[in-house]
Amino acid sequence: MINGKKVVVVLPAYNAALTLKQTYDEIPFDIVDDVVLVDDASKDNTVEMANQIGIQHVIKHEKNRGYGGNQKSCYTKALELGADIIIMLHPDYQYTPKLIAPIAGILANDLYPAVYGSRILGKGALKGGMPIYKYIANRCLTLFQNVLINQKLSEYHTGYRAFSKEIFSKIDIESNSDDFIFDNQMTAQVFMAGFEIGEVTCPTKYFEEASSINFKRSSIYGLGVLWVSIQYRLQKWGLGKFKIFQSI
Repeated sequence: MINGKKVVVVLPAYNAALTLKQTYDEIPFDIVDDVVLVDDASKDNTVEMANQIGIQHVIKHEKNRGYGGNQKSCYTKALELGADIIIMLHPDYQYTPKLIAPIAGILANDLYPAVYGSRILGKGALKGGMPIYKYIANRCLTLFQNVLINQKLSEYHTGYRAFSKEIFSKIDIESNSDDFIFDNQMTAQVFMAGFEIGEVTCPTKYFEEASSINFKRSSIYGLGVLWVSIQYRLQKWGLGKFKIFQSI
């Protein structure tokens, strides 16, 4: 707890057994009240490892729901636990848990209602081993999104995200995709609802055990990102009404 606000870390997991303990051990439990792990029908022993290291709230999907579907379960459970601040951390150790404390501090002091860990601020992405084609795609997509959404984020594609509970009372995450595009849809919803998003520099690591999507899935994701941004602009101009913004 920080400033009287309950902090819950959520771990959307898929085949994370090899990196889960390393991730969990670096979580700052002096301020984190609960940890929720949602296993999306992993093929390894992620659930067994989660129970072994003592994660109290473990949810297992019997069928794979996708990255977005996993997050929906994560956030729903965190809110059920009374979270004031929810921090999503990938259990593949690509993002450092050591940033949880400063991120939580920003939210707890009401500086921003949402905070993203950016791999692009500084040189974290390329230094950490991000493939050059992904870096270039990240920069191009982010430029396109900033123009259409009228924001200045350094990147929209990080998996290190934190939100205050107020955000979930204004947006409908269940209307979003269960696939990877969920992240971008949620970001668009946050901006559509009038919230701001802060950013912190985040080092990142790319290695064999870290989760990633292949070129084909990345291309599909990129097209989806473009469409979400276009939907946002059309909705703002009153030229369209889209499901993901209906509750806003």
